[in-house]
Amino acid sequence: MEGEFVRLSEQVDAGNAPSVTVLIPTHQRPEKVRRALRSVVAQQYPGELKAIVVFDRSEPDPALVEEFAPLHVRVTANERTPGLCGGRNTGILAADTELVAFLDDDDEWLPGKLVAQVEALLAEPGAEFVSTSMLVDFRGTESERLAGRDRVTYDELLASRMAMLHSSSYLIRRSALLGELGLMSEVIPGGVYEDWDVLLRAARRRPIVHVDRALVRIEWGRSSYFDEQWETKVAALNWILDNYPDLRSSKVGTGRLLGQLAFAQAALRRRREAAGTAMRTFRTNWREPRGVLALAVASGLVSASTIMRVLHERGRGV
Repeated sequence: MEGEFVRLSEQVDAGNAPSVTVLIPTHQRPEKVRRALRSVVAQQYPGELKAIVVFDRSEPDPALVEEFAPLHVRVTANERTPGLCGGRNTGILAADTELVAFLDDDDEWLPGKLVAQVEALLAEPGAEFVSTSMLVDFRGTESERLAGRDRVTYDELLASRMAMLHSSSYLIRRSALLGELGLMSEVIPGGVYEDWDVLLRAARRRPIVHVDRALVRIEWGRSSYFDEQWETKVAALNWILDNYPDLRSSKVGTGRLLGQLAFAQAALRRRREAAGTAMRTFRTNWREPRGVLALAVASGLVSASTIMRVLHERGRGV
């Protein structure tokens, strides 16, 4: 690994490294946002590197500016829709660099992440969007999630969310976000699945370049603001189904979404509704295991939280 990092670094130097702004939305997590910033400082990126910390529904902390110098850090308040998407869009609009990168305040970049992505971007003419795989940290238990490919297509994302392409790994040309790709959606209920939405929009334009190494550490569990917000997930899943009719072309993808919807309904104790959605899941794709999990929760055999804990320990979700 060490030798590989040196090789990559030799191909990206101060002469060809595009400028990058890291966008870190945060909400009342001062210790975690500092850990995230430390992981940015540790990148040793040869080009211009900045960070914008966007404080959502909380006062910006000016101490970060001097604390992390010489990294150019700017702090600002979320000026758009409250939540993650509005915070990211505030940062995108405030940035002045060629590339923008996303990093959630409870996650970390691992050494060599940024250089590896920039190398992949420069090697692909016309590339706009680069992701990496991830290392999931669930209460101290780590699981590596790889994609097994270096390109991700629109059809593949219709069939699978490909959760290892986590938003904290995204590196995107700012011109694309301000242009035809567009900003992050601020209308998705609760901002859930906003990462999948932008992946779908990006991959519909051209395949996403992917660095299949676990170069971001993602913290799952109690720190996540989305953990077990079942009502919001139901609304967001219905939004995805309504706004991406192409999903109907993939029985696997539609079955997975219906299975997730059935599981969320079961977690909300809407047993009859969950059973009906589980039946739709089986009619769409009888091999979809989420329908079985939903029925198990709806029948009271096991709790949704128990299933989620077991899956998270393995770096998985429903």
